[in-house]
Amino acid sequence: MQYQVPQFIELEDKIFGPLTLKQFIYLAGAGGVCLIFFTLLPIYLTIVLSAPVVVFALALAFYQINGRPFIVALEHGMSYFFGSKLYLWKQRDQSPQKAAAKPANTPVALVPKLSESKLKDLSWSLNIKDRAQAGISSNDDLAI
Repeated sequence: MQYQVPQFIELEDKIFGPLTLKQFIYLAGAGGVCLIFFTLLPIYLTIVLSAPVVVFALALAFYQINGRPFIVALEHGMSYFFGSKLYLWKQRDQSPQKAAAKPANTPVALVPKLSESKLKDLSWSLNIKDRAQAGISSNDDLAI
């Protein structure tokens, strides 16, 4: 048996002439708002208030950013603007004053990079600190 596979599933159907349903709703909504402005306000105020509404409706209906509809970019912008944000602060190792005050011939303890796992590195460093506090110097002296 052979089945027919839909080819262009990303394209929306043109329902109202050359317009899709979403495009028609955006333009009809802008037309309705402009009609309300025209009936309730003087003509000079209607033109001033209708211009941004028409531009916004045209952007919603036809403008695309990186191949995606303008409404998606607007949604992402609003969620970023009104959403919660997580700010992380990374503390520097040393300030310039402390680095200048430290003598150059002071021995520095280098911790070897054991593995890619942060959990293993953390447990290794905690184990070293515990041994140093207990006065144990090697693995043979560690009693489990």
